[in-house]
Amino acid sequence: MSEEYEYDDEAEEYYAIRPNKTQIKKDMAALFVLSEELSELSSSQLATLELPEVINKAVVEVSGMPHKSARKRLLKFIAGKLNKIDLEAILEKLARIKNQSAHAVREHHIVERWRDRLISEGNDALADLLDEQPQADRQLLRQLIRNAQKEAEAGKPPKSSRLLYRRLKELFQLDDEQDESEYEDEPSDH
Repeated sequence: MSEEYEYDDEAEEYYAIRPNKTQIKKDMAALFVLSEELSELSSSQLATLELPEVINKAVVEVSGMPHKSARKRLLKFIAGKLNKIDLEAILEKLARIKNQSAHAVREHHIVERWRDRLISEGNDALADLLDEQPQADRQLLRQLIRNAQKEAEAGKPPKSSRLLYRRLKELFQLDDEQDESEYEDEPSDH
Protein backbone atom coordinates (compact mmCIF):
# COMPACT_ATOMS: atom_id res chain seq x y z
CA MET A 1 0.00 0.00 0.00
CA SER A 2 2.80 2.43 0.71
CA GLU A 3 4.03 2.00 -2.88
CA GLU A 4 0.80 3.51 -4.25
CA TYR A 5 1.40 6.79 -2.49
CA GLU A 6 5.06 7.13 -3.22
CA TYR A 7 5.98 10.36 -4.91
CA ASP A 8 7.74 9.92 -8.23
CA ASP A 9 10.10 12.84 -8.99
CA GLU A 10 10.60 11.78 -12.59
CA ALA A 11 6.88 11.78 -13.41
CA GLU A 12 6.51 15.50 -12.62
CA GLU A 13 5.95 17.67 -15.71
CA TYR A 14 6.72 21.36 -16.05
CA TYR A 15 4.84 23.74 -18.32
CA ALA A 16 6.22 26.98 -19.65
CA ILE A 17 4.34 30.02 -18.43
CA ARG A 18 3.65 32.30 -21.35
CA PRO A 19 4.19 36.01 -20.68
CA ASN A 20 1.08 38.16 -20.56
CA LYS A 21 1.00 40.02 -23.89
CA THR A 22 -1.19 42.81 -22.56
CA GLN A 23 1.24 43.51 -19.73
CA ILE A 24 4.19 43.46 -22.13
CA LYS A 25 2.43 46.02 -24.35
CA LYS A 26 1.65 48.25 -21.35
CA ASP A 27 5.27 48.06 -20.18
CA MET A 28 6.57 48.96 -23.64
CA ALA A 29 4.09 51.85 -23.91
CA ALA A 30 5.36 53.16 -20.56
CA LEU A 31 8.95 52.86 -21.78
CA PHE A 32 7.98 54.72 -24.98
CA VAL A 33 6.55 57.57 -22.85
CA LEU A 34 9.74 57.52 -20.76
CA SER A 35 11.85 57.78 -23.93
CA GLU A 36 9.77 60.82 -24.99
CA GLU A 37 10.34 62.42 -21.58
CA LEU A 38 14.07 61.81 -21.91
CA SER A 39 14.06 63.47 -25.34
CA GLU A 40 12.64 66.66 -23.82
CA LEU A 41 15.46 67.05 -21.28
CA SER A 42 18.36 69.44 -21.73
CA SER A 43 21.84 68.04 -22.34
CA SER A 44 22.94 68.89 -18.78
CA GLN A 45 19.90 67.10 -17.33
CA LEU A 46 20.62 64.09 -19.56
CA ALA A 47 24.18 63.99 -18.30
CA THR A 48 22.98 63.69 -14.71
CA LEU A 49 21.01 60.55 -15.60
CA GLU A 50 24.20 58.71 -16.63
CA LEU A 51 22.49 56.68 -19.36
CA PRO A 52 24.37 54.00 -21.30
CA GLU A 53 26.15 55.51 -24.30
CA VAL A 54 23.90 53.93 -26.94
CA ILE A 55 20.75 55.23 -25.26
CA ASN A 56 22.26 58.65 -24.60
CA LYS A 57 23.26 59.07 -28.27
CA ALA A 58 19.80 58.00 -29.43
CA VAL A 59 18.07 60.38 -27.01
CA VAL A 60 20.25 63.29 -28.14
CA GLU A 61 19.51 62.43 -31.78
CA VAL A 62 15.76 62.08 -31.28
CA SER A 63 15.50 65.40 -29.41
CA GLY A 64 16.28 67.30 -32.60
CA MET A 65 13.99 65.32 -34.88
CA PRO A 66 10.60 66.48 -36.15
CA HIS A 67 7.53 64.55 -34.95
CA LYS A 68 7.35 62.06 -37.81
CA SER A 69 7.72 58.33 -38.31
CA ALA A 70 11.53 58.29 -38.07
CA ARG A 71 11.29 59.88 -34.63
CA LYS A 72 8.73 57.31 -33.56
CA ARG A 73 10.98 54.45 -34.73
CA LEU A 74 13.92 55.88 -32.80
CA LEU A 75 11.77 56.32 -29.69
CA LYS A 76 10.74 52.65 -29.99
CA PHE A 77 14.42 51.73 -30.30
CA ILE A 78 15.17 53.69 -27.11
CA ALA A 79 12.24 52.01 -25.34
CA GLY A 80 13.61 48.61 -26.35
CA LYS A 81 17.05 49.48 -25.00
CA LEU A 82 15.53 50.84 -21.79
CA ASN A 83 13.66 47.55 -21.39
CA LYS A 84 17.00 45.72 -21.11
CA ILE A 85 18.50 47.82 -18.30
CA ASP A 86 17.67 48.49 -14.65
CA LEU A 87 15.65 51.70 -14.60
CA GLU A 88 15.31 52.28 -10.88
CA ALA A 89 18.22 54.74 -10.54
CA ILE A 90 17.31 56.52 -13.78
CA LEU A 91 13.67 56.95 -12.74
CA GLU A 92 14.75 58.28 -9.35
CA LYS A 93 17.04 60.88 -10.93
CA LEU A 94 14.34 61.83 -13.47
CA ALA A 95 11.85 62.36 -10.64
CA ARG A 96 14.37 64.62 -8.91
CA ILE A 97 14.81 66.65 -12.13
CA LYS A 98 11.03 67.02 -12.50
CA ASN A 99 10.72 68.09 -8.88
CA GLN A 100 13.40 70.74 -9.38
CA SER A 101 11.56 72.02 -12.46
CA ALA A 102 8.29 72.26 -10.54
CA HIS A 103 10.11 74.04 -7.72
CA ALA A 104 11.66 76.51 -10.19
CA VAL A 105 8.23 77.33 -11.67
CA ARG A 106 6.76 77.84 -8.20
CA GLU A 107 9.70 80.07 -7.24
CA HIS A 108 9.29 82.08 -10.46
CA HIS A 109 5.64 82.79 -9.64
CA ILE A 110 6.47 83.86 -6.09
CA VAL A 111 9.15 86.27 -7.31
CA GLU A 112 6.85 87.69 -10.01
CA ARG A 113 4.07 88.30 -7.47
CA TRP A 114 6.48 90.10 -5.14
CA ARG A 115 7.85 92.23 -7.97
CA ASP A 116 4.37 93.24 -9.14
CA ARG A 117 3.26 93.94 -5.58
CA LEU A 118 6.37 96.03 -4.84
CA ILE A 119 5.85 98.13 -7.98
CA SER A 120 2.14 98.68 -7.36
CA GLU A 121 2.15 99.13 -3.54
CA GLY A 122 5.62 100.62 -3.00
CA ASN A 123 6.86 101.09 0.58
CA ASP A 124 4.03 99.10 2.23
CA ALA A 125 4.93 96.00 0.23
CA LEU A 126 8.64 96.66 0.82
CA ALA A 127 8.04 96.64 4.57
CA ASP A 128 6.27 93.26 4.26
CA LEU A 129 9.13 91.90 2.17
CA LEU A 130 11.74 93.11 4.66
CA ASP A 131 9.81 91.41 7.49
CA GLU A 132 10.04 88.17 5.52
CA GLN A 133 13.58 88.74 4.13
CA PRO A 134 15.52 90.82 6.70
CA GLN A 135 18.84 90.32 4.86
CA ALA A 136 17.51 92.22 1.81
CA ASP A 137 19.20 95.47 0.75
CA ARG A 138 16.47 98.03 1.55
CA GLN A 139 18.12 100.93 -0.26
CA LEU A 140 18.74 99.01 -3.51
CA LEU A 141 15.23 97.59 -3.56
CA ARG A 142 13.67 101.01 -2.88
CA GLN A 143 15.69 102.51 -5.76
CA LEU A 144 14.70 99.70 -8.15
CA ILE A 145 11.04 100.04 -7.17
CA ARG A 146 11.08 103.83 -7.76
CA ASN A 147 12.80 103.43 -11.14
CA ALA A 148 10.38 100.66 -12.19
CA GLN A 149 7.41 102.83 -11.23
CA LYS A 150 8.80 105.77 -13.24
CA GLU A 151 9.44 103.54 -16.26
CA ALA A 152 5.90 102.16 -16.10
CA GLU A 153 4.40 105.64 -15.91
CA ALA A 154 6.51 106.88 -18.83
CA GLY A 155 5.82 103.76 -20.91
CA LYS A 156 9.54 102.97 -21.17
CA PRO A 157 11.00 99.44 -21.43
CA PRO A 158 10.94 97.70 -18.02
CA LYS A 159 14.69 97.64 -17.36
CA SER A 160 14.38 98.34 -13.62
CA SER A 161 11.50 95.90 -13.33
CA ARG A 162 13.75 93.18 -14.75
CA LEU A 163 16.57 94.18 -12.39
CA LEU A 164 14.13 94.08 -9.47
CA TYR A 165 13.02 90.59 -10.57
CA ARG A 166 16.64 89.38 -10.70
CA ARG A 167 17.41 90.85 -7.27
CA LEU A 168 14.30 89.22 -5.76
CA LYS A 169 15.15 85.90 -7.39
CA GLU A 170 18.65 86.01 -5.89
CA LEU A 171 17.16 86.91 -2.53
CA PHE A 172 14.72 83.98 -2.54
CA GLN A 173 17.39 81.56 -3.79
CA LEU A 174 19.67 82.59 -0.93
CA ASP A 175 16.79 82.00 1.46
CA ASP A 176 16.19 78.48 0.00
CA GLU A 177 19.89 77.63 0.28
CA GLN A 178 19.93 78.73 3.92
CA ASP A 179 16.86 76.58 4.65
CA GLU A 180 18.50 73.56 3.01
CA SER A 181 21.77 74.01 4.90
CA GLU A 182 19.88 74.31 8.21
CA TYR A 183 17.98 71.12 7.34
CA GLU A 184 21.21 69.28 6.51
CA ASP A 185 22.84 70.43 9.79
CA GLU A 186 20.07 68.89 11.91
CA PRO A 187 21.06 65.52 13.41
CA SER A 188 19.15 62.59 12.01
CA ASP A 189 17.49 59.89 14.12
CA HIS A 190 18.91 57.03 12.06
